[in-house]
Amino acid sequence: MAQTNVYDKLKELGIELPTASAPAAAYVMSAQSGNTVYLSGHIAKKDGKVWAGKLGADLNTEEGKLAARSIAVDLLATLHAHVGDLNRVKRIVKLMSLVNSTLDFTEQHLVTNGASELIADVFGERGKHARSAFGVAQIPLGACVEIEMIAEVE
Repeated sequence: MAQTNVYDKLKELGIELPTASAPAAAYVMSAQSGNTVYLSGHIAKKDGKVWAGKLGADLNTEEGKLAARSIAVDLLATLHAHVGDLNRVKRIVKLMSLVNSTLDFTEQHLVTNGASELIADVFGERGKHARSAFGVAQIPLGACVEIEMIAEVE
């Protein structure tokens, strides 16, 4: 079965990839070892600014899910900048999500679905990945969500 062109799928979803972000400290946005690409944690942004807040206090699960989805778009932009062609992605291997949340907030997994669902929509079977979702006390710059990704490329 022929795989879907990733860029056609992005267009169908109404997504235009932004320019990949630059690192904010002493690290790189992506690193490759063999056929594995590791993407640094990306924080949620809204209207070009840090999407700050704490799930369970300032933001609800649906808002968190939208924040996670926005991060997935940024992760794809970084992956595109690294590999040059997203159609070279053999598989999205893993997402790791940090959700800035109150002690009693327990829906980190549902927040992270915002990213996981978009990745699966874009890549189909190649987008089904392993995942971890954690609740944390704080994220740099007060961001509500941070997600990193591991991908295998041809």
